[in-house]
Amino acid sequence: MFIHHGLLPYQDPYLARFETWVDDKLRDLSEEVAKPVAQFATWHHLRRIRSMTTPEKSAQAPVHSAKQKITETIKFLDWLWETHQRTAANCTQQDIETWLATGPTTRKAVRTFIVFIKNTGTNHRVDMGHYTAKTRPAITQDQRVAWLRELLTGTSESLTYRVAGILLLLYAQPLVRVAKLRTDAIETNESTGNMWITFGPHPVPIPEPFADLLREHLKGRPNLRTGSDAQSPWLFPGTRAGQPLHPNGIMDRLRSLGIDLRGARNTALDEHLLVSPPPLVADALGYSHQIAFLHADAAGDAWSRYVNLRTKP
Repeated sequence: MFIHHGLLPYQDPYLARFETWVDDKLRDLSEEVAKPVAQFATWHHLRRIRSMTTPEKSAQAPVHSAKQKITETIKFLDWLWETHQRTAANCTQQDIETWLATGPTTRKAVRTFIVFIKNTGTNHRVDMGHYTAKTRPAITQDQRVAWLRELLTGTSESLTYRVAGILLLLYAQPLVRVAKLRTDAIETNESTGNMWITFGPHPVPIPEPFADLLREHLKGRPNLRTGSDAQSPWLFPGTRAGQPLHPNGIMDRLRSLGIDLRGARNTALDEHLLVSPPPLVADALGYSHQIAFLHADAAGDAWSRYVNLRTKP
Protein backbone atom coordinates (compact mmCIF):
# COMPACT_ATOMS: atom_id res chain seq x y z
CA MET A 1 0.00 0.00 0.00
CA PHE A 2 2.87 2.39 0.82
CA ILE A 3 4.51 1.67 -2.54
CA HIS A 4 1.21 2.22 -4.37
CA HIS A 5 0.79 5.67 -2.79
CA GLY A 6 4.44 6.68 -3.35
CA LEU A 7 5.56 6.56 0.30
CA LEU A 8 8.13 3.86 -0.47
CA PRO A 9 10.18 3.33 -3.66
CA TYR A 10 8.96 0.70 -6.09
CA GLN A 11 10.02 -2.89 -5.45
CA ASP A 12 8.58 -5.84 -7.32
CA PRO A 13 7.40 -8.39 -4.72
CA TYR A 14 7.99 -11.35 -7.05
CA LEU A 15 11.61 -10.33 -7.66
CA ALA A 16 12.26 -9.84 -3.93
CA ARG A 17 10.82 -13.26 -3.09
CA PHE A 18 12.78 -14.84 -5.95
CA GLU A 19 16.09 -13.58 -4.56
CA THR A 20 15.26 -15.17 -1.20
CA TRP A 21 14.09 -18.36 -2.91
CA VAL A 22 17.43 -18.69 -4.76
CA ASP A 23 19.38 -18.34 -1.49
CA ASP A 24 17.22 -20.99 0.17
CA LYS A 25 17.67 -23.38 -2.77
CA LEU A 26 21.46 -23.06 -2.74
CA ARG A 27 21.88 -23.50 1.01
CA ASP A 28 21.73 -27.30 1.21
CA LEU A 29 23.35 -28.17 -2.14
CA SER A 30 26.77 -29.75 -2.52
CA GLU A 31 29.51 -27.45 -3.81
CA GLU A 32 29.63 -29.33 -7.15
CA VAL A 33 25.97 -28.50 -7.74
CA ALA A 34 25.62 -25.17 -5.93
CA LYS A 35 28.35 -23.32 -7.86
CA PRO A 36 26.96 -23.74 -11.41
CA VAL A 37 23.38 -23.22 -10.16
CA ALA A 38 24.38 -19.97 -8.43
CA GLN A 39 26.06 -18.72 -11.60
CA PHE A 40 23.01 -19.71 -13.68
CA ALA A 41 20.53 -18.08 -11.30
CA THR A 42 22.55 -14.88 -10.86
CA TRP A 43 24.04 -14.17 -14.27
CA HIS A 44 21.22 -15.45 -16.44
CA HIS A 45 17.92 -15.23 -14.57
CA LEU A 46 18.37 -12.50 -11.94
CA ARG A 47 20.22 -10.15 -14.27
CA ARG A 48 17.57 -10.57 -16.98
CA ILE A 49 14.59 -10.22 -14.64
CA ARG A 50 16.01 -7.12 -12.94
CA SER A 51 16.57 -5.45 -16.31
CA MET A 52 13.03 -6.07 -17.56
CA THR A 53 10.98 -5.42 -14.40
CA THR A 54 9.24 -2.04 -14.12
CA PRO A 55 6.17 -0.74 -12.23
CA GLU A 56 4.19 -1.43 -15.42
CA LYS A 57 5.69 -4.89 -16.07
CA SER A 58 5.59 -7.37 -13.20
CA ALA A 59 8.28 -10.02 -12.67
CA GLN A 60 5.64 -12.65 -11.94
CA ALA A 61 5.79 -14.59 -15.23
CA PRO A 62 9.61 -14.57 -15.68
CA VAL A 63 10.11 -15.50 -12.01
CA HIS A 64 7.73 -18.45 -12.36
CA SER A 65 9.59 -19.63 -15.47
CA ALA A 66 13.00 -19.15 -13.82
CA LYS A 67 11.98 -21.19 -10.78
CA GLN A 68 10.96 -24.11 -12.99
CA LYS A 69 14.23 -24.01 -14.92
CA ILE A 70 16.41 -23.71 -11.82
CA THR A 71 14.56 -26.53 -10.06
CA GLU A 72 14.99 -28.89 -13.02
CA THR A 73 18.65 -27.86 -13.33
CA ILE A 74 19.27 -28.77 -9.68
CA LYS A 75 17.64 -32.18 -10.22
CA PHE A 76 19.81 -32.80 -13.29
CA LEU A 77 23.08 -31.77 -11.61
CA ASP A 78 22.25 -33.79 -8.47
CA TRP A 79 21.63 -36.87 -10.61
CA LEU A 80 24.77 -36.22 -12.66
CA TRP A 81 26.99 -35.99 -9.58
CA GLU A 82 25.45 -38.85 -7.61
CA THR A 83 25.25 -41.23 -10.59
CA HIS A 84 28.38 -40.43 -12.61
CA GLN A 85 30.44 -38.11 -10.35
CA ARG A 86 30.41 -35.53 -13.14
CA THR A 87 29.63 -31.82 -13.03
CA ALA A 88 28.31 -29.24 -15.51
CA ALA A 89 31.87 -28.70 -16.76
CA ASN A 90 32.51 -32.32 -17.79
CA CYS A 91 29.07 -33.78 -18.44
CA THR A 92 28.58 -35.45 -21.82
CA GLN A 93 25.93 -35.35 -24.52
CA GLN A 94 25.01 -38.92 -23.55
CA ASP A 95 24.31 -37.77 -19.98
CA ILE A 96 21.81 -35.21 -21.27
CA GLU A 97 20.14 -37.68 -23.63
CA THR A 98 19.82 -40.27 -20.85
CA TRP A 99 18.37 -37.72 -18.42
CA LEU A 100 15.76 -36.56 -20.92
CA ALA A 101 14.79 -40.07 -22.02
CA THR A 102 14.29 -41.52 -18.54
CA GLY A 103 11.94 -38.98 -16.99
CA PRO A 104 8.92 -36.67 -17.46
CA THR A 105 8.74 -33.93 -20.07
CA THR A 106 9.36 -31.30 -17.37
CA ARG A 107 13.05 -32.21 -17.74
CA LYS A 108 13.09 -30.26 -21.00
CA ALA A 109 13.42 -27.13 -18.83
CA VAL A 110 17.16 -27.87 -18.44
CA ARG A 111 17.69 -26.62 -22.01
CA THR A 112 18.24 -23.03 -20.85
CA PHE A 113 21.02 -24.23 -18.51
CA ILE A 114 22.64 -26.30 -21.26
CA VAL A 115 22.66 -23.25 -23.55
CA PHE A 116 24.06 -21.15 -20.67
CA ILE A 117 27.04 -23.42 -19.95
CA LYS A 118 27.79 -23.68 -23.66
CA ASN A 119 27.65 -19.91 -24.26
CA THR A 120 29.74 -19.11 -21.18
CA GLY A 121 32.46 -21.61 -22.14
CA THR A 122 31.83 -23.94 -19.20
CA ASN A 123 31.14 -26.87 -21.52
CA HIS A 124 31.35 -26.62 -25.33
CA ARG A 125 30.71 -30.32 -25.94
CA VAL A 126 26.98 -30.45 -25.17
CA ASP A 127 23.88 -29.25 -26.98
CA MET A 128 20.11 -29.50 -26.68
CA GLY A 129 17.48 -28.58 -29.23
CA HIS A 130 14.07 -27.05 -28.71
CA TYR A 131 11.38 -29.33 -27.31
CA THR A 132 8.33 -30.03 -29.48
CA ALA A 133 5.22 -31.23 -27.70
CA LYS A 134 3.81 -34.51 -29.02
CA THR A 135 0.24 -33.56 -28.22
CA ARG A 136 -1.68 -30.30 -28.42
CA PRO A 137 -4.62 -29.88 -26.03
CA ALA A 138 -7.88 -28.71 -27.56
CA ILE A 139 -11.60 -28.85 -26.94
CA THR A 140 -14.28 -29.22 -29.60
CA GLN A 141 -16.02 -26.20 -31.05
CA ASP A 142 -19.29 -27.47 -29.56
CA GLN A 143 -17.69 -27.53 -26.11
CA ARG A 144 -16.34 -24.00 -26.62
CA VAL A 145 -19.78 -22.70 -27.62
CA ALA A 146 -21.39 -24.48 -24.66
CA TRP A 147 -18.95 -22.85 -22.23
CA LEU A 148 -19.53 -19.44 -23.82
CA ARG A 149 -23.27 -19.93 -23.39
CA GLU A 150 -22.82 -20.94 -19.75
CA LEU A 151 -20.60 -17.96 -18.91
CA LEU A 152 -22.87 -15.53 -20.74
CA THR A 153 -26.16 -16.68 -19.24
CA GLY A 154 -25.41 -19.07 -16.36
CA THR A 155 -24.87 -18.45 -12.67
CA SER A 156 -22.12 -20.99 -11.98
CA GLU A 157 -19.57 -18.25 -11.25
CA SER A 158 -19.46 -14.58 -10.26
CA LEU A 159 -19.54 -11.88 -12.94
CA THR A 160 -15.82 -11.08 -12.72
CA TYR A 161 -14.72 -14.63 -13.51
CA ARG A 162 -17.40 -15.08 -16.16
CA VAL A 163 -16.03 -12.03 -18.02
CA ALA A 164 -12.46 -13.33 -17.69
CA GLY A 165 -13.51 -16.74 -19.00
CA ILE A 166 -15.26 -15.24 -22.01
CA LEU A 167 -12.12 -13.29 -22.91
CA LEU A 168 -10.32 -16.64 -22.97
CA LEU A 169 -12.99 -18.49 -24.95
CA LEU A 170 -13.94 -15.72 -27.37
CA TYR A 171 -10.61 -13.98 -28.05
CA ALA A 172 -8.09 -16.75 -27.17
CA GLN A 173 -6.49 -14.54 -24.53
CA PRO A 174 -4.06 -16.15 -22.05
CA LEU A 175 -5.32 -15.56 -18.52
CA VAL A 176 -1.99 -14.01 -17.51
CA ARG A 177 -2.74 -11.30 -20.09
CA VAL A 178 -6.43 -11.10 -19.12
CA ALA A 179 -5.48 -10.33 -15.50
CA LYS A 180 -3.33 -7.40 -16.68
CA LEU A 181 -5.98 -5.76 -18.88
CA ARG A 182 -6.76 -2.14 -18.12
CA THR A 183 -10.06 -0.36 -18.44
CA ASP A 184 -8.60 1.94 -21.12
CA ALA A 185 -8.32 -1.12 -23.38
CA ILE A 186 -12.09 -0.83 -23.82
CA GLU A 187 -13.64 1.87 -26.00
CA THR A 188 -17.33 2.76 -26.26
CA ASN A 189 -19.12 4.80 -28.89
CA GLU A 190 -21.59 6.77 -26.79
CA SER A 191 -23.94 7.46 -29.70
CA THR A 192 -24.23 3.87 -30.97
CA GLY A 193 -23.28 1.93 -27.86
CA ASN A 194 -20.78 -0.17 -29.83
CA MET A 195 -17.75 -1.40 -27.89
CA TRP A 196 -14.20 -2.39 -28.87
CA ILE A 197 -11.32 -3.93 -26.95
CA THR A 198 -7.61 -3.67 -27.76
CA PHE A 199 -5.23 -6.62 -27.43
CA GLY A 200 -2.77 -5.64 -30.18
CA PRO A 201 -2.19 -2.76 -32.60
CA HIS A 202 -5.89 -2.37 -33.45
CA PRO A 203 -9.13 -2.60 -31.45
CA VAL A 204 -11.56 -5.42 -32.20
CA PRO A 205 -15.34 -5.31 -31.76
CA ILE A 206 -17.11 -6.71 -28.71
CA PRO A 207 -20.30 -8.50 -29.79
CA GLU A 208 -23.56 -8.64 -27.93
CA PRO A 209 -24.49 -10.09 -25.48
CA PHE A 210 -20.91 -10.02 -24.15
CA ALA A 211 -20.89 -6.22 -24.47
CA ASP A 212 -23.82 -5.97 -22.02
CA LEU A 213 -22.04 -8.28 -19.57
CA LEU A 214 -18.88 -6.20 -19.82
CA ARG A 215 -20.80 -2.95 -19.21
CA GLU A 216 -22.29 -4.50 -16.08
CA HIS A 217 -18.82 -5.54 -14.88
CA LEU A 218 -17.38 -2.05 -15.50
CA LYS A 219 -20.16 -0.48 -13.42
CA GLY A 220 -19.47 -2.73 -10.46
CA ARG A 221 -15.83 -3.81 -10.50
CA PRO A 222 -14.90 -5.55 -7.22
CA ASN A 223 -12.06 -4.72 -4.81
CA LEU A 224 -12.14 -0.93 -5.27
CA ARG A 225 -11.75 -0.36 -1.52
CA THR A 226 -8.43 -2.12 -1.03
CA GLY A 227 -6.25 0.90 -0.37
CA SER A 228 -6.23 2.11 -3.97
CA ASP A 229 -9.29 4.06 -5.08
CA ALA A 230 -12.37 3.90 -7.28
CA GLN A 231 -10.24 5.01 -10.24
CA SER A 232 -8.20 1.79 -10.37
CA PRO A 233 -6.90 1.32 -13.94
CA TRP A 234 -7.28 -2.46 -13.83
CA LEU A 235 -10.20 -4.19 -15.52
CA PHE A 236 -9.96 -6.80 -12.74
CA PRO A 237 -8.75 -4.98 -9.57
CA GLY A 238 -7.17 -7.25 -6.97
CA THR A 239 -7.32 -7.26 -3.19
CA ARG A 240 -3.86 -5.65 -2.95
CA ALA A 241 -3.54 -1.91 -3.35
CA GLY A 242 -2.80 -0.96 -6.94
CA GLN A 243 -2.60 -4.57 -8.12
CA PRO A 244 -4.87 -6.59 -10.45
CA LEU A 245 -6.29 -10.00 -9.64
CA HIS A 246 -3.65 -12.71 -9.56
CA PRO A 247 -3.92 -14.82 -12.76
CA ASN A 248 -3.58 -18.04 -10.75
CA GLY A 249 -6.75 -17.14 -8.88
CA ILE A 250 -8.63 -16.69 -12.16
CA MET A 251 -7.21 -19.98 -13.49
CA ASP A 252 -8.27 -21.87 -10.37
CA ARG A 253 -11.83 -20.52 -10.50
CA LEU A 254 -12.26 -21.44 -14.18
CA ARG A 255 -10.61 -24.84 -13.78
CA SER A 256 -13.00 -25.60 -10.92
CA LEU A 257 -15.85 -25.23 -13.42
CA GLY A 258 -14.22 -27.89 -15.59
CA ILE A 259 -12.80 -25.67 -18.35
CA ASP A 260 -9.64 -26.98 -20.03
CA LEU A 261 -7.82 -23.65 -20.18
CA ARG A 262 -5.11 -24.53 -22.72
CA GLY A 263 -7.53 -26.51 -24.82
CA ALA A 264 -10.04 -23.64 -24.80
CA ARG A 265 -7.40 -21.11 -25.86
CA ASN A 266 -6.06 -23.33 -28.64
CA THR A 267 -9.54 -24.01 -30.02
CA ALA A 268 -10.52 -20.34 -29.88
CA LEU A 269 -7.37 -19.35 -31.75
CA ASP A 270 -7.87 -22.15 -34.29
CA GLU A 271 -11.41 -20.96 -35.05
CA HIS A 272 -10.19 -17.42 -35.72
CA LEU A 273 -7.42 -18.74 -37.96
CA LEU A 274 -9.86 -20.81 -40.01
CA VAL A 275 -11.69 -17.67 -41.13
CA SER A 276 -8.89 -15.05 -41.22
CA PRO A 277 -5.23 -14.99 -42.32
CA PRO A 278 -2.67 -15.46 -39.51
CA PRO A 279 -1.21 -11.90 -39.70
CA LEU A 280 -4.67 -10.36 -39.24
CA VAL A 281 -5.47 -12.68 -36.33
CA ALA A 282 -2.08 -11.97 -34.73
CA ASP A 283 -2.56 -8.19 -34.90
CA ALA A 284 -6.14 -8.39 -33.66
CA LEU A 285 -5.48 -10.69 -30.70
CA GLY A 286 -2.01 -9.55 -29.67
CA TYR A 287 -0.02 -12.60 -30.84
CA SER A 288 3.22 -12.63 -32.81
CA HIS A 289 2.94 -13.53 -36.49
CA GLN A 290 5.18 -16.56 -35.91
CA ILE A 291 2.87 -17.97 -33.24
CA ALA A 292 -0.18 -17.33 -35.41
CA PHE A 293 1.34 -19.25 -38.35
CA LEU A 294 2.33 -22.15 -36.08
CA HIS A 295 -1.24 -22.39 -34.78
CA ALA A 296 -2.60 -22.12 -38.33
CA ASP A 297 -0.47 -25.12 -39.34
CA ALA A 298 -1.65 -27.06 -36.29
CA ALA A 299 -5.26 -26.19 -37.11
CA GLY A 300 -4.81 -27.79 -40.52
CA ASP A 301 -5.12 -24.65 -42.63
CA ALA A 302 -2.07 -22.49 -43.32
CA TRP A 303 -4.11 -20.18 -45.56
CA SER A 304 -2.54 -21.53 -48.74
CA ARG A 305 -5.96 -21.10 -50.35
CA TYR A 306 -6.37 -17.47 -49.24
CA VAL A 307 -6.15 -15.85 -52.69
CA ASN A 308 -8.47 -18.44 -54.25
CA LEU A 309 -11.04 -17.90 -51.54
CA ARG A 310 -11.10 -14.18 -52.19
CA THR A 311 -11.99 -14.71 -55.87
CA LYS A 312 -15.17 -16.62 -55.10
CA PRO A 313 -18.53 -14.78 -55.29
